[in-house]
Amino acid sequence: MDTLPTSVAHWLARLESMHPKAIDMGLARVSAVARRLGLAFDCPVITVGGTNGKGSTCAMLESILMQGGYRVGLYTSPHILRFNERARILGVPAGDDAFCAAFAQVEAVRGDESLTYFEFTTLAILKMFADARLDAVILEVGLGGRLDAVNIVDADVAIVTSVDMDHMEYLGDTREEIGFEKAGIYRPGRTAICSDPSPPASLVAHAEAIGADLWLFGRDFNYAGDRQQWNYGGRSLRRHSLAYPSLRGANQLLNASAALAALEALRDRLPVGAQEVRSGLVLVELPARFQVLPGRPSVILDVAHNPHAAATLAQNLDNMGFHPYTLAVFGAMADKDIAGVLSHLKDRIDHWYLTDLPLHRAASADMLAVALAGAGIEARDDEGAERRIRRFATPEAAYAAAREDAGENDRIVVFGSFLTVAGVMSAKSAG
Repeated sequence: MDTLPTSVAHWLARLESMHPKAIDMGLARVSAVARRLGLAFDCPVITVGGTNGKGSTCAMLESILMQGGYRVGLYTSPHILRFNERARILGVPAGDDAFCAAFAQVEAVRGDESLTYFEFTTLAILKMFADARLDAVILEVGLGGRLDAVNIVDADVAIVTSVDMDHMEYLGDTREEIGFEKAGIYRPGRTAICSDPSPPASLVAHAEAIGADLWLFGRDFNYAGDRQQWNYGGRSLRRHSLAYPSLRGANQLLNASAALAALEALRDRLPVGAQEVRSGLVLVELPARFQVLPGRPSVILDVAHNPHAAATLAQNLDNMGFHPYTLAVFGAMADKDIAGVLSHLKDRIDHWYLTDLPLHRAASADMLAVALAGAGIEARDDEGAERRIRRFATPEAAYAAAREDAGENDRIVVFGSFLTVAGVMSAKSAG
């Protein structure tokens, strides 16, 4: 008889070798195992999909609901430093024992079904949440929507934060195609929220075709504000004099508005007061989303890995105070639109520290250097000054070199893949 692993690390190593493909779109296999698990939730469930802004929206929902005294489960992916970050219960990552027990439950009923790493771990976390007597469950949709493993759950409220070009090999190569895939998380007769100011027609059409209760930004909910505070306006609820979210960035009021729209839709089941909303927004935390670390030089961590996120990062950098030089530690997956990312950031970066990443899908530092040349980023800038373009085997080494070269008043922006940011965060915590 096969001996089951006794640690999360060993379980994950086992799961990585179980299925021939890392990504295998479709719900048949994962739905079959979910039925055997008897997965069911007796509390409100909110799913959050979209190209960018998912993590911020989830974090705000969790923070506000916890300020309201609710027992909340939050599933996000990918993680940054530890796998356990993917499942939070009452704001705390689930422990190894809880994960091992949930993995064993899935394995016990899996039978002959071959599950990907993501499908298996998603089922385990859903089972963990279903058994935890929670008041609310928040689920971030990993890739797309319609065929993502999270979509086996019929959510009470489904949010699509934004629709832009990413994962095109799986979701399509137009916003309309991608919008249709994202809209797959909507359900007939249930609240369907879209906080993209220009939603694809395909998303709106799908929501209307299935009879979802569609809430659109600018039509059904909105925000207004000044430098000190902001106001939310929904279909039948107004919230005034709100503090700005502690998360930095130009799009955070869009994300906060989507979160408040979801809570407005659920207010009969999960009522929260004005003070809980204010406190939740002030106290919310989310690593690596325009996270500015204390000290000098300024260090900014951001997992911007597609053109839409890169445009937001560029805007956020522009809104910071003056810095003589900006140094970038950059690593990315080879299947991303690297040229599109660079188009938004090339005029904001003075020196580049390119890094390999420990994954076969990653672009090498050499590949990134070629992409820089293709974007017109050369070893000398337009005025003839030297521009450093250096290559490194690890994010840690790239960051160490950037720290060595940076002046006290400069800034270092670490961006691209989660693995880029994780490598730097790991190095900083070890140091």
